[in-house]
Amino acid sequence: MTTTLAPALLPPAAWAGHRRGSRGYRRTVVALVCAGVATFAQLYSPQGILPAVAAGLGVSAPTASLTVSAATLGLALAVLPWSVVADRVGRVRAVRAALVAASALGVLVPFAPTTELLVAGRFLEGVALGGVPALAVTLLHEEVHAAHTAVVAGLFVGGASVGGLGGRVIAVAVAEAAGWRPGLAAVSALCAVATVAFVLLVPRARGFSPGGASLREVGALVIANLRDRGLLVLYANGALVIGGFVTTYNYLGFRLEALPYLLSPAVTSLVFFAYLGGTVSSRLAGSLTVRWGRRRVLVAAGATMSAGALLTLAPQLPVILLGLVVLTAAFFGAHAVASGWVGHRAVVGRAQATSLYNVFYYTASSLLGWLGGVAWVHAGWTGVALFVAGATLAAPLLALGSRSLREPLPRRDAQPTLRT
Repeated sequence: MTTTLAPALLPPAAWAGHRRGSRGYRRTVVALVCAGVATFAQLYSPQGILPAVAAGLGVSAPTASLTVSAATLGLALAVLPWSVVADRVGRVRAVRAALVAASALGVLVPFAPTTELLVAGRFLEGVALGGVPALAVTLLHEEVHAAHTAVVAGLFVGGASVGGLGGRVIAVAVAEAAGWRPGLAAVSALCAVATVAFVLLVPRARGFSPGGASLREVGALVIANLRDRGLLVLYANGALVIGGFVTTYNYLGFRLEALPYLLSPAVTSLVFFAYLGGTVSSRLAGSLTVRWGRRRVLVAAGATMSAGALLTLAPQLPVILLGLVVLTAAFFGAHAVASGWVGHRAVVGRAQATSLYNVFYYTASSLLGWLGGVAWVHAGWTGVALFVAGATLAAPLLALGSRSLREPLPRRDAQPTLRT
């Protein structure tokens, strides 16, 4: 007589994951999309209203940009600690705690009475949000059947991009009517709703086994990955392109709302729809790596991003917007290739290698995003565009000069795929 265990009683080792069409699959997908929206709407919501933040607080553009940089720096510093916590309490519990903490802070922080408290609060929001990006991907690999993980990962990224775009646009719309503080609070309220949806919808974890590496073992894996020159080049590429990308969007509003354009914040916020070009370019980059190889695509994307930054030096508004679209599409292509190559290249500690990419990525987003403001103060948009062009051109030059990233040329008959 054969005994069949009920699905709920299957041990993690026997758990294959929710299959498409099942109730658990649908709930997991919607929950992860909500997590993506809640994270990235909140993380970048001040970016579209930085001129209003600067005017309202009576501070310079670089200081106002700290409301973005502090959050991304907090996220960068929290990625590895959150991964250690999640190894012990589970991905679902860790993501839930991260979202609840970030939502609670997000509702309160916009009303901080001083610049210092506002920046400190945004840093703590980033620390809380550090528990979502990497853990969400690990969660879906544990809870969704392997045949569907690529689809669900794409949906999570889609939720993140929608959240990033929506957070900026909603903040601007509310800020124009009621001020920048209510604008940020409105985005946080939306994120709180998305957090409640995640908490209610996410199924009980069934693929998680408590344990994980010790702190000493994690440290050893981190050091091993930092000794890999190829990985360091990939980390540098991700850092340089995100730094240029965030700098561009941080300060373009200051330019477009000043003479000779004098665009309203609502009209200026429409530039964020250039993000939609990244949806196409990230998928295209994955296909091109099969035909050209990862390094060629990475180099081409970085060089194209630099060219897009130089296009924004033109005084004509249509040319500026064209440069922005080129830069944005190239950024998402470069990021897709670099981040995917990290997971492919890592020999040991793949989770730590991916976490390190996030550390470099968000740290550079914070630091270079602030340094771009210094260029704005001293040299206007010319200084910003040249700063971005230089940073993004350095990325492909590093890849070209790295012997560690050499790879065999792809076969001519290879079929396009998204395995980057």
